Amino acid sequence: MKLISIAQLETLAKRPREVCVSIFLPTYHAGAETQQNPIRFRNLIRKAEELLIEHGCRSEDAKNLLEPVRALNHNEFWQHQSYGLAIFRSQDFLQYYSLPLDFAELVIVSNHFYLKPLFPLFHGDGHFYILALSHDVIRLLKGTRYHIEEIDLTGVLPSLAEVLRFEEPERQTPSHIGTPGATGGRSAVPGGVTVFHGHGAGDEDEKENLSQYFHRVNQALREFLKEEHAPLVLAGVEYLLPIYRQANTYAYLLDASIIGNPKLLAPEELHAQAWEIVEPLFLQSQQEAMNQYKELLGTGKASSQIRETIPAAYQGRVDKLIVAVDRQLWGTFDPDTQTVEVHPHAELNDEDLLDLAATQTILNGGTVYAVESADMPDNTPLAAVFRY
Repeated sequence: MKLISIAQLETLAKRPREVCVSIFLPTYHAGAETQQNPIRFRNLIRKAEELLIEHGCRSEDAKNLLEPVRALNHNEFWQHQSYGLAIFRSQDFLQYYSLPLDFAELVIVSNHFYLKPLFPLFHGDGHFYILALSHDVIRLLKGTRYHIEEIDLTGVLPSLAEVLRFEEPERQTPSHIGTPGATGGRSAVPGGVTVFHGHGAGDEDEKENLSQYFHRVNQALREFLKEEHAPLVLAGVEYLLPIYRQANTYAYLLDASIIGNPKLLAPEELHAQAWEIVEPLFLQSQQEAMNQYKELLGTGKASSQIRETIPAAYQGRVDKLIVAVDRQLWGTFDPDTQTVEVHPHAELNDEDLLDLAATQTILNGGTVYAVESADMPDNTPLAAVFRY
């Protein structure tokens, strides 16, 4: 399972304005309850067909448009699910994502794809990294609140042998450059980074070699993560961590670490321990955005007015947007005149203006906090902080 990226979101957001069907379904991925998945799937397709006809499609055209979606409903498809399924269908376009989000059942037919249920994946609690250090391998994992995956570092990090090769000959003691299988020798993990065993935690030569190596690892990671502002959590046995910290120059390395041999922990276990460390930071970010909105309200730098926020989001002026993920506000926006019309009920060619504001904010580099209505400040459907 891979999370949807900003680039993929942009592809969905910039599809030609035509009849678009967006389907969201919570899915069971284990146990007898998985038998409910195809039943609810068929019900949502039937709902989509009804909505297409309401939007002016002929019955036969609606059936034809949804036929590739209907064809997904087979046993193998349901064997590879997470917690939620998102499907996007328009003429000559079909994309679906199995995601770690527990969606509410929803079908939207509009002139563009409906993306707001995806926004918790791009939340201020977006992503973080785990750097797992051991004598056998260095691993980098990327996580979100919902998911963890290992990053292939092939060609990114040097091995300890490569670093020591350029050191003074007297520094390259046999105990650190043994042959494979020998005591103190080399070991490797497929897809990982080869390093060398030395003596013990108190061996000064080993500490010096590790220090030199970790400086090179830090340089490589700094280049690899140069556009990032995500928290980095170290995981490793206790004596390795201070050696790496002395070498580190990545500004977002956290003080708290996961102590222990990370080789003994599955990615899911590393994820659970790392999330305990980073969750307070992410919640703090969301609370700070809400506090900033309240402080700036009435100054021209913040707004909860949809007619003001939509043009600002379209122009790239929204820095932070807090939006109710479980509400819709129907209407239209004309980019040429920058005018917004709000309707009490969905009309033909309407779109959810909250979805539009959030999508434009993300595409223009802003941060979106998608929360439940009960968590919104001032009981408003959206709250924006402007860049200018």
